[in-house]
Amino acid sequence: MVENQIPVSPAIKMSGMRWVMVGMAFLATVLNYVHRLSFNYLSAEGELRKLIPDDAFGYIGTAFFAAYMISNAFSGFVIDRLGTRVGYSLCMAFWTTAGLVHAFASTPFQFGVCRFMLGIGEAGNWPAAIRLTTEWFPPHERSTASGIFNSGSALGAVIVPPLVALLGVNYGWQATFVILAVCGYLWLVAFWFIYYTPKENKEEKKEAFRVPVKALLKTRFVRMFTLSKTFMDPVWYFVTFWIGRYLVDVHHLEMKQIGWLAMIPFVIADVGNIAGGYFTQYIIKRGMPIPRARKVAVTIASLIMILPLLAGPFVISTPISALIVFGLAGFGYTAYTANTLTFPADVVPKNSAASVWGMACVGTGLGGAVFQSVSGIILKNNAAEMGYHYAYNILFLGFGLVALVGLLIMLFLIGPLVPDKSLLRYGEGVRP
Repeated sequence: MVENQIPVSPAIKMSGMRWVMVGMAFLATVLNYVHRLSFNYLSAEGELRKLIPDDAFGYIGTAFFAAYMISNAFSGFVIDRLGTRVGYSLCMAFWTTAGLVHAFASTPFQFGVCRFMLGIGEAGNWPAAIRLTTEWFPPHERSTASGIFNSGSALGAVIVPPLVALLGVNYGWQATFVILAVCGYLWLVAFWFIYYTPKENKEEKKEAFRVPVKALLKTRFVRMFTLSKTFMDPVWYFVTFWIGRYLVDVHHLEMKQIGWLAMIPFVIADVGNIAGGYFTQYIIKRGMPIPRARKVAVTIASLIMILPLLAGPFVISTPISALIVFGLAGFGYTAYTANTLTFPADVVPKNSAASVWGMACVGTGLGGAVFQSVSGIILKNNAAEMGYHYAYNILFLGFGLVALVGLLIMLFLIGPLVPDKSLLRYGEGVRP
């Protein structure tokens, strides 16, 4: 047995249904990002751009991430308590309805409220998907499974530009939000009738006790993992939230052009989900201990994300070169995420993995809220005098340095990725 590998029932390991289940999580993540990013592209030019200037766009993004932070503080615990089927369904219903309400907004404040509600619902996708993969996959396959479902974020980002360009130009932005909501409700119906928890995990759940919040917060891993995500995750939101406006402001592209060109970075990023997960699985099979393999993979992925951002101001001269920089940063981020999604299940009992991911994503929401506002302010204060090219160069350098801080925290402060001895009794069904 590979070092630190947790025994898993052969029935779960061999069940072909695990691929159907992770496929549903993949589709949910696609829809999550389609709902999340559609507003960003629809407001890059045209009617919505006139309503929402750069600083307002940054504040609206902050509203989303403030809600994301709040929701992550409790969504994982709710999902762990309700179970994957009910918890995932509630998240999808909430964020789909929030996406639908966008069609009836008309002012920056109203859009801010809609984005806030969207953030409340969307935060639950990852704790629910992590719980799903933890229920259905053995430890050595979880990075691959996580990469599969998380690749939905990059695929969703690939789909959004041409989809929004097509729907927005032909039907208008209000109808676009309605159509996207219908897709979410269709997933909800399918998942409700398809999903079930493997028998082995049901039996285990009856014996195990959930880890108290205080016990989780006392662990070095939870605190430092949360802090690292405060600095790492905002890079992805810089790529996904601002790329549409960047292409309009710096390279003067129109929505029809953006619809196809903006796909390039996210096609590259999508490869990172699978490559990052499979690379870790490969080096584990070659004999590297799981904890070391996770950190080696995360380090390589993070450097692939950081270096292009730092080099961006010096190498970008055309729209294509900019898209390549965005794409490499996205590739690094998704490869990094495919591995960090497995961290909670490596360290805490399985029945608390979703809770820990949700707690750590409080850092995601905090970082996203702060850096979205800062980005909008930087653009507003610098673009008028120095031009958008100069203003965005500040953002490239800034996000590269921010991610470097996150990597250093992960390497030197997070601790070993092994089961926390102080929490083992909860996973073994021993009442504290």
